[in-house]
Amino acid sequence: MRFGRTLRSSIYPEWKDKYIDYAKLKSLLREDAEERVKWTEDDENKFCDEIFNVQLEKVAAFQESTFKSLEQRATKAAEKLHDLAPEEGNPKGTITTERFKELEKELDGILDETKRLKKYSEINYTGFLKIVKKHDRKRGNNYKIRPMLMTSLSKRPFNSEQGYHPLLNKLSTIFFVVRQQLDESETNPAVSSSDAQSQTHNGERYTAYKFWVHLDNLLELKTYVLRRLPVLVYSEQSTSKSLETQGDPTLNSLYFDSQDFSLYKDKVDRQVDASSLRVRWYGQLNANPELFLELKTIHENGTSEEKRIPIKGKYIQSFIKGEYKMEKSIQKMERQGQQTNKIEEFKVTVAEIQRFILEHDLQPVLRAVYTRTAFQKPLDDKVRISIDTSLAFIREDSLDSDRPCRDPNNWHRLDIDNSAMLYPFPNINQGEISRFPYAILDIKVKDDGAKKNPKWVEDLMASHLVHKAPRFSKFVHGVASLFEDNVNALPFWLSEIETDIRKDPQAAFEEEERRKATRAENNQVVGSFLGTPRGGGSFKPGVSSPLGKSYMQDRLAAEDDSTRERRSSKSPAARDGGEGPSAQSGYGTMSSVFPSLSRSRYALVRRVKEAPLPPGVTKPTLLIKDSGPLQVEPKVWLANERTFLKWQHISVLLGTLSVALYNAAKGSLTIQAFSIVFLGIAMFTAIWGYSMHRVRRDMIVARSGKDFDNWIGPVIVCISLIVVLILNFIIQYREAVKKMNLSNDTNSSSAMPDTLWSGDVKVELN
Repeated sequence: MRFGRTLRSSIYPEWKDKYIDYAKLKSLLREDAEERVKWTEDDENKFCDEIFNVQLEKVAAFQESTFKSLEQRATKAAEKLHDLAPEEGNPKGTITTERFKELEKELDGILDETKRLKKYSEINYTGFLKIVKKHDRKRGNNYKIRPMLMTSLSKRPFNSEQGYHPLLNKLSTIFFVVRQQLDESETNPAVSSSDAQSQTHNGERYTAYKFWVHLDNLLELKTYVLRRLPVLVYSEQSTSKSLETQGDPTLNSLYFDSQDFSLYKDKVDRQVDASSLRVRWYGQLNANPELFLELKTIHENGTSEEKRIPIKGKYIQSFIKGEYKMEKSIQKMERQGQQTNKIEEFKVTVAEIQRFILEHDLQPVLRAVYTRTAFQKPLDDKVRISIDTSLAFIREDSLDSDRPCRDPNNWHRLDIDNSAMLYPFPNINQGEISRFPYAILDIKVKDDGAKKNPKWVEDLMASHLVHKAPRFSKFVHGVASLFEDNVNALPFWLSEIETDIRKDPQAAFEEEERRKATRAENNQVVGSFLGTPRGGGSFKPGVSSPLGKSYMQDRLAAEDDSTRERRSSKSPAARDGGEGPSAQSGYGTMSSVFPSLSRSRYALVRRVKEAPLPPGVTKPTLLIKDSGPLQVEPKVWLANERTFLKWQHISVLLGTLSVALYNAAKGSLTIQAFSIVFLGIAMFTAIWGYSMHRVRRDMIVARSGKDFDNWIGPVIVCISLIVVLILNFIIQYREAVKKMNLSNDTNSSSAMPDTLWSGDVKVELN
């Protein structure tokens, strides 16, 4: 189905002039023109001006204005709800069922328009990607604009899933209160945030969170997690290996879909009971691993359910065709004497999966290969964390009968499995593989009635180490990246792939604090109506990111806290909640320059030489950070060398000044003394620069965690130069005063007369 037809069928009549003009862009592209018609620079400028300055600006401006109006309507609805809130246990005004029904109707209208706006954003987003792909394929010999468009789209919020979170969360809390008053059966607000997704696994309910991790942050992330959770050992066979030789397992997921990608469309459109089917195994297929056929279904309320059966590779093809119904597995279960209800449950699951395959005419289309590192406490599944790296998507389809990627008579690609290919799969054609640039972090927290996640999990999810990827699906991303010509809807996260997801630690923390403040404000709306605080009371922002602090930030934060505590105990205004202009202190004080003078809790802890260890815990002889081969980035060595050269440069300048002064002294003892002083400072500067260069080099080799800065040398040099300048000024000042007095004496002598009279005696002076 052509995208132009899909776009026309998706247009909302009231917004028909606000959609991307796909037909006009195709006409500017001259897609049907003959090859001999030359594509000029003027044609390129016209096309780029139309898509970037006209169409993209039109769609983005309309989405932004419409979204702002929806936010204003939601805010007004919250104000109406606040006016209906009871005051001191008594109703405020006349609260009737009709007024709540009117408010509910208004909220329904806001939600409906929000869904239309989201569909509007998605179809336009797909249109931009489709048209630039046509451009780069037909006119891309000299001009490729897809990277530039992806960058522009990533900066636009009109197809960002996270941009809708605050609005949906606010509507969720308001809906909860309204339906509580209308005596609905709901007892909890619906989970509208897309950050989390409820899952059911082995009868247990989990809340799942998905993130992307930049490879530069991967090691730091793993070290943070392994402090709380040990690495999960997958099988008994792997436990026999030593920890040094045991590696993370490689997982293979072979996904199924129909020729028109109906399962993909259902997942992208978030249809009710959208399902996905895959065959999953660990390691290489030629090692005869255990295979599982898994059917995962996402229900209307956002929860997901997974059903799976073990199956041997030789039976998969016949099972897909409906010729084999797992009779041998059922007979084996009966011979083993397993319970009847378990056998019947297995039969039902087999029949359901096979019926699903036959009804949708499914076939293998995509393989996802990745390495998984899992963390979990033994016999404790409250928190489960997995990190998937080296993720690659490979085509496994036979859609093109002339050039199939997979033999239609086989359920998997023999060229991959028979040769035991490994990542990065260099022998596969570039058009048949897509390598994911980031690692994928999956956090699952068991729903055991606890209101909050563990503190360290919350800190991790709010840190700079991760990038939120709500509703990310390997199946959806693989199809979108390898079968873009076969689908007319693309996931919202596609434009973020080519952007840098690394973040500043403090900026990420402040963003999370603002999100928490917004959530607390929404909960306050609910609490003001129900008369009970929600969300654990008022929100108190933190000082700085717990995963992104430096030594100086920790010290200043601790001193600020101690200063505020002392002032709050002395100042009445502080006890009343006021803040004076001197609330921000610590930097520039004696305790910040000389840490040994600080009385903060942080400084006191730092001065403790040996902390007592818990019973049964011994001090490690070798830290994790010190294990393995030494790997230091060249910029670290070069920074040390650069600092050394700066010190030597200053030494040479001072030495040159000393020699020049000594040669110009001409017997002046004062100038010679100054030249000797400058020579001493130059020698100290050279010795200090060389010694610090050696010390810092040894610290780098030893992987020391100490600070590299040392203020003693710079302070000595600065004080010495200041003293020399002051002495020079005093000496020159005294010389100037002496010359001035001598000049005055000379002038007075020359003004005396040639003869002096003393009584009657005349004295001749000459």
